Amino acid sequence: MSTSFLRMEGICKNFGGVKALRNVDFEVNTGEIHCLAGENGCGKSTLIKIVSGAHQATSGTIFINGLEEKKLTPIASIKRGIQVIYQDFAIFPNLTVAENIAMNSALMQGKKRMNWKAARTLAVEAMSKIGAHMDPDILVERLSVSNRQMVAICRAIMNDAKLLILDEPTTALTHHEVSMLYDILRKLKAKGMAIVIVNHKLDEIYEIADRLTILRNGENVATGPLKEFTRSRFVHCMTGREIVDNLYIPEPSSEVILEVKSLGREGAFKDVSFTLEKGDVLGITGLLGSGRGEIGDALFGIHPSEEGSIFLNGKPINIRSIQDATTHRIGYVPEDRLTQGLFLTRSIMDNTVAASIEKYFVKGRLDEAKMDEVTWEWIRRIGCVASDSKAPIRTLSGGNAQKMVIAKWMNINPSILILNGPTVGVDIGSKSDIHKILHEFAHAGVGVIIISDDLSELYYNCNKLVVMEGGLSSGVIMTNTLREEELASLLHGNSLEN
Repeated sequence: MSTSFLRMEGICKNFGGVKALRNVDFEVNTGEIHCLAGENGCGKSTLIKIVSGAHQATSGTIFINGLEEKKLTPIASIKRGIQVIYQDFAIFPNLTVAENIAMNSALMQGKKRMNWKAARTLAVEAMSKIGAHMDPDILVERLSVSNRQMVAICRAIMNDAKLLILDEPTTALTHHEVSMLYDILRKLKAKGMAIVIVNHKLDEIYEIADRLTILRNGENVATGPLKEFTRSRFVHCMTGREIVDNLYIPEPSSEVILEVKSLGREGAFKDVSFTLEKGDVLGITGLLGSGRGEIGDALFGIHPSEEGSIFLNGKPINIRSIQDATTHRIGYVPEDRLTQGLFLTRSIMDNTVAASIEKYFVKGRLDEAKMDEVTWEWIRRIGCVASDSKAPIRTLSGGNAQKMVIAKWMNINPSILILNGPTVGVDIGSKSDIHKILHEFAHAGVGVIIISDDLSELYYNCNKLVVMEGGLSSGVIMTNTLREEELASLLHGNSLEN
């Protein structure tokens, strides 16, 4: 029978005059997988940081295994068996896979030197537990985003965790990797481990969670067994509003914005063709390594195509570099906002105008008043929760930071906007807001391309789809001719007849 491992009662946390948490109760039992949900900025991360000892609660009581914790520090939290994997992974890019995985064990044992042989053995053991396949001697900075996430997971489960907290653990993982991770979590649950998952993806939550707690504006909204929550109740509790998914069907148009003919690059993709008319939102999908992301890289000049033609508003264009792309007002929202999309130490304002900075020079000086005005216009328009445009952008929640990456490229008044994983790590309400904005841009004549493996995002928000497999294109498929389960079948390399 499950017993309470963690119980938090009446937790409040204030940051100056800001009340991040107000009288929050939260309980996690041994042998259960508990989902902590809520929109960005609702207080989830603050609650997790209190559990990990990174923050001290302003008031309230914490019990671990029935014993009250007067002051929970990071070391004390780890010693109690609590392991947290944050969204930014907290790994060392200049160290090897083995060193990263063994780091916590070495620190907890008070070792002053790393035993590389032991670290390598530990890393191989950890990877075998979750089915990861990486060279333990490779530097983490050379890994893909998904493999970096795997390293963080390996490190956590190898430290005798009794409570494992995963903050958006599937953000950078493929469907296959998500399945492997969930298999591991079910095994850990069966052994009596308490597991908390912070996740915005409804399909994944319903697949893995036993119980659910929802926060909104720093307060408890609902908690209970997942079976008590219909999807409409879940979404309403999170957002406080009704959100209904409907197929995106633009008004018919003969105005061709972008035409791509037989585009190809050796070893990446070949013979890719599609057309974007005014109002179209094109989705490009496929499994990891299918060539889906490489198409976006080619259109933005990161890794230019080697064959084929690109026509913008009926005129042929050459994209051999990023500068060529931006000259033609092509914007690109990258997959990894932290390392590629944002200047983390700079302000929200600086990030918003970064791609269009030349517009704000007046007689050789920057018009900061105009920059600030434009930033606030985008903050309001895109629904970003921010109190100060001059605050570092790293102070924003993940979803709000992603909104400002999109705003940065929208501010160039783009002819084409390419978005690679536009709503990764974004909550349901923010995701709906972003999709609405993208549809507005498409209706206004911007060619919108979404590269994603989020089937619901593709199915409901793109009227055209290109499915990639092994660098080859399916051709253009109209969404209104598919069922969502047929799209899933196509994504895994099956034909519609199967």
